[in-house]
Amino acid sequence: MRVLGIESSCDETGVALYDTERGLLGQALFSQIDMHAAYGGVVPELASRDHVRRLLPLIRQVLSEAGCGPEQVDGVAFTAGPGLAGALLVGAGVGRALAYGWGVPAVPVHHMEGHLLAPLLEDDGPEFPFVALLVSGGHSLLLDARALGDYRPLGESVDDAAGEAFDKVAKMMGLGYPGGPRVAALAEKGQPGRFRFPRPMTDRPGLDMSFSGLKTFTLNTINDLGGAEALSDQDRADIALAFQDAAVDTLVIKCRRAMEQTGGERLVVAGGVSANRALREKLDAAMAKRGVRVFYPGLAYCTDNGAMIAYAGALRLAAGERSGLPIAVRPRWPLAELASLSS
Repeated sequence: MRVLGIESSCDETGVALYDTERGLLGQALFSQIDMHAAYGGVVPELASRDHVRRLLPLIRQVLSEAGCGPEQVDGVAFTAGPGLAGALLVGAGVGRALAYGWGVPAVPVHHMEGHLLAPLLEDDGPEFPFVALLVSGGHSLLLDARALGDYRPLGESVDDAAGEAFDKVAKMMGLGYPGGPRVAALAEKGQPGRFRFPRPMTDRPGLDMSFSGLKTFTLNTINDLGGAEALSDQDRADIALAFQDAAVDTLVIKCRRAMEQTGGERLVVAGGVSANRALREKLDAAMAKRGVRVFYPGLAYCTDNGAMIAYAGALRLAAGERSGLPIAVRPRWPLAELASLSS
């Protein structure tokens, strides 16, 4: 089965063609970072309009590079949520129209399920069951993933997501957008031990997370030094390191508790923040002590992309799921509401 995947939930237009026997045949991605950077964050209307401009040319590009005509596509998968309503409607509308015109089935894909399954694109990907940590700009949650579609919540952020906190801290220090990678790069130059930030909600039981207080503590530190304009380059680096250490330690502690609670032997870490090198190093070290193997997506699949949607869609199409003719998207869509298709 060859499945065309379309991702348009936010500020990246992703298209990929996945073959269930041969693997990924082609993919293309256009990032809107440069366009949104001038505004310090994503502008939903601009994002939607740019998806309209980019999507069809990217689809043609992917099919051409794969040497595949429309008649060789067996299904279309599109991100139906969560995400920006207008952006989702672009991808869903195009995906459903193509499927109807080509006479093939279509399937809606949950954006976070795409992230969760992205490590399975790797040659040594995990098998179900596993515990999953999904960390991105909009989500931070721990799940007990028992089978395709059977995802049981263990804990989540009660306020800001980890990636959102990274972006906001970057904005506090005038680092620009997107902030997460810039904070991580700056932390590499930081002096360990100058600042120590709190590890929120780690002094109490449970797997829920919070990053709003850590964000506020960071802002107070900046203000204590005279404000963002008064910060030296070394000040910024030291603050970035202290913030990153606190955020990463919090995630590692929660993952360790999740593995203890479930008795699992496999941990999947996915989403944009999963590309953070410090997080990977500390998680690998902590999980190795427990005999837990950690799986990550390739760096190209940490952020939003069409490959993860094509792959998730292929699994759901193979399990018999189909989209009806009405085009529907869900800007808010709890992952736990997905139906299990393990049978």
